[in-house]
Amino acid sequence: MIFLAGLIALSVGAAIVSGMVLYTETSRKTETQADAITRGDWRAGKQVVTRYNCGSCHKISGIDGASGMVGPDLADIGKRVTIAGSLPNDPETMVRWLMHPQQLHPGSGMPEMGLTEKEARDAAAFLYAKQ
Repeated sequence: MIFLAGLIALSVGAAIVSGMVLYTETSRKTETQADAITRGDWRAGKQVVTRYNCGSCHKISGIDGASGMVGPDLADIGKRVTIAGSLPNDPETMVRWLMHPQQLHPGSGMPEMGLTEKEARDAAAFLYAKQ
C-alpha cells in the first residue's frame, strides 16, 4: 500500500515537472517566433507597453495593473484575424497600427501615441509572444 502511494506520488510529480518543461519550451518558441516575424524584441516590447501605459485602456496579461476597459483585451491578439475590426492581423500591419492608428483607421478609439518603428516592432513582438 505504501509502495503504491509512493509510486502515485512519483508519477504525479513527474507529470507536473514534464508539464512545466513543455510550457517553458512552448513559451520560448512562441517568443522567438514573435521576435522573428516582427523583427522586434518581446522583452523590450514589454517595457514599451508599460512605458506608454497601454494598460490604462487595455487589459494586457503580463503587465502589472494593465486592466483598462476602454480598448479591447489584448489576450491572444496574435490569434485574431483582424486588428481594429477590419485590418488584417499580420506583423507589418500591427507595427503600422501601433505607430499610426489614425492613419489606418481614422476615427478609431486608438490614439496616436508617437511610437517609433523600433518601439512598435518591440511592442508587436510582445503582443504576439503573449498568445
